[in-house]
Amino acid sequence: MQFKDYYQTLGVARDATADEIKKAFRKLARKYHPDLSKEPGAEARMKEVNEANAVLSDPEKRAAYDALGRGYQPGQEFRPPPDWDANFEFSGPGVGGAEAADFSDFFAELFGRMGGRPREGPFGRREARFEARGEDHHAKIVLDVEDAWRGATRQISLRVPRIDAAGRVALDTRTLDVRIPQGVREGQLIRLAGQGAPGFSGGQPGDLLLEVHFRAHPRYRVSGRDLLVDLPVAPWEAALGSVIPVPLPDASTLKVRIPAGAQSGRQLVVRGKGIPGNPPGDLELTVRVVLPPADSARAKELYETMARELDFDPRAASGS
Repeated sequence: MQFKDYYQTLGVARDATADEIKKAFRKLARKYHPDLSKEPGAEARMKEVNEANAVLSDPEKRAAYDALGRGYQPGQEFRPPPDWDANFEFSGPGVGGAEAADFSDFFAELFGRMGGRPREGPFGRREARFEARGEDHHAKIVLDVEDAWRGATRQISLRVPRIDAAGRVALDTRTLDVRIPQGVREGQLIRLAGQGAPGFSGGQPGDLLLEVHFRAHPRYRVSGRDLLVDLPVAPWEAALGSVIPVPLPDASTLKVRIPAGAQSGRQLVVRGKGIPGNPPGDLELTVRVVLPPADSARAKELYETMARELDFDPRAASGS
């Protein structure tokens, strides 16, 4: 996927004001609108212009795009880093995506899951909307696996984009104390009542929906409430069988029996010992046989003894 420079598409500077973006869009819309233009490729060009405007005319999308896009050139091979949009607060409940279907894969990859404000029409007219209750907002938050295991209260700082007095995008920060329920799952929404947009005409404020994601962990992976762990074992532990302590996210250990003859890649499942919940997840262990290095005379001697005395051909044993 190639990086798209939306500022270049509209022909504006990166510090352009909201009015400058609107004027640039209207000028290009008059030039390339399929019903009016005789320019070659007008329809495709208009689609690019609409896409750039959908991002740069929306303070929330623009702020996130600006934070992500620094250092990238147009057409450069691009993949957004994991959780690039974490802790940005967006309008809407976060279940959008219909807009993404109208635009490029680049747009869909960045904004396909984000909610959004009413979009401007082809010449900048906003769709009118009224509701007494305030709009829900949403944000992605990134937690540690340990938070899901134990439950926790975490201080979350959210970046809230707005248009300042000069017509440029600015970021405010608000900090909330959030209770993380024990057993929370990847993708689960934590609802904070009354923390969304203010209500209209005295109506109730909307809610803030926090979508949970987990930070990469050096030891654990998470699938639903199942906890996936690679379990390093020595060759003799795998060959003879062994009982091995497995550390868990709450700092306790669980003793797991490795059956004799376990091969690297074998999976062992301990029911109910994953992330707590109703029901709890499972602990899924993948055996990884680790060879000791032959970095001393004694170690080399032991390996040479095994090579002489064990009638073992690993390729014949595996059928390859």
